[in-house]
Amino acid sequence: MARVLMIIAPERFRDEELFVTREELEKAGHSIVIASTVKGVCPGSRGGSATATLTLAEVQTSDYDAVVFVGGGGSKLLYHNEHALRIAREMNERQAVVAAICLAPVILANAGILRGKQATVAGTEARTIEGQGAKYTGPGVTVDGNIVTGNAPSSSRLFGSRINERLQSGD
Repeated sequence: MARVLMIIAPERFRDEELFVTREELEKAGHSIVIASTVKGVCPGSRGGSATATLTLAEVQTSDYDAVVFVGGGGSKLLYHNEHALRIAREMNERQAVVAAICLAPVILANAGILRGKQATVAGTEARTIEGQGAKYTGPGVTVDGNIVTGNAPSSSRLFGSRINERLQSGD
């Protein structure tokens, strides 16, 4: 099965967007690696935590079939992070699955990979991604080619399911 890189902020990532999405991916048999700007325990915004085993600088994108950027308030720390932007661009160039939920689609927009694509994001950032050339689709989960975006924690299960579908179709 696929090897999936999940990227979280070093603090205040949205718990459900990591845990529920990861659960969906693991149920399908995919293996998960978590990365952040720091190694070690990263606290979520709802009391959970996750351990990042890699820093973003250490990520070799050729090792992964998909990347998932987890949202939450902390994801704003990654909006202009050079390594996060590099990872998004490199994965997209390979036509690997590139996914982001909640506030995190702004990272994809800042990486320049949402230009001309349909995408969703937390409503507060709709104008931000539109300003980078994305076509905002509203609440829910949007798939456009290899890119999967979700707008909120409540979309996490469907978001994980859509990532699984893209990984299974392989196109």
